[in-house]
Formats: sequence, C-alpha cells, structure tokens
Amino acid sequence: MEKGYNASKVMNGTWGQVWVDSHYVSELASIDAKVTAKTEAIPQCGQLIDGTKVTGLETSGTLKLNKISSYFLKLLAEDMKKGIQTQFTIISKVSDPANGGTERVKLTGCTFTELQLINIEQKKNMEESLPFTFTDYEVLDYVA
Repeated sequence: MEKGYNASKVMNGTWGQVWVDSHYVSELASIDAKVTAKTEAIPQCGQLIDGTKVTGLETSGTLKLNKISSYFLKLLAEDMKKGIQTQFTIISKVSDPANGGTERVKLTGCTFTELQLINIEQKKNMEESLPFTFTDYEVLDYVA
C-alpha cells in the first residue's frame, strides 16, 4: 500500500512573517510573490503546436496588511509623488510548528508599484494592499 503525505505537515500561513528592510511587518495579512517566464512562440515545420522560448522573466507580488498605522503611506507617498523609485528588500518566513520546517525567501530590488491612499468601507476592518515588483530573489531556507 502506497503512503500519502501527512496532512498535519501542510504548512499554514498563520505562522508566516515578513520584514521590509529591517522593519518587522506585524500587521501582515498575506503576501504573495511570483516569477513568470516571458515566452515567445517558435513555429516548427511539421508541427501544429508551436514550441516556446523563454525570453525573460517577469516578477510581481502583493503585500496585504491589516491597517493599523500609516507606516507605508509615510514611507512611500512623497517619493511616489516625486517619481522616486524607492527600493526595498523583503524577507518572508514561514515556520509551522506542526511541520517542523522553515522556508525563507529574500526578494531584492523591490519597488511598490501602487500606494493605496484611501480604502474605507463602513463596518469593515481596514486593509491595504501594496503590489510590488522585484529584481532578484534567493531562497534562504527550504522545507525538507
């Protein structure tokens, strides 16, 4: 009989943490970051389906926060207005005690591409979303 994985070892985002430069982001609701391959179709004789060639990489992510302060508004508002592209380093960590492992990823050259100035809705807890791009990444720790 084949064994499956142990469901209790599935990583849970509750144990996630994030730092932007050296600032610990305690109000983290979620973060996602991805690298997408840019491709170009390559037609091939005798084939109805094109091949593909990777021609570059595109990066993107979103930092979503429970709104507890104006930290990011203060950090970004004036620079964005002046066209200054401020760059940051983001480090994420998830260390679920039921799993026993830790995964850490470092994103460098991060630039926030949107700044939410106002997001108010009656009877709703406030959140802010900060989309970003990055120029490089490094996996610092892997879960075994």
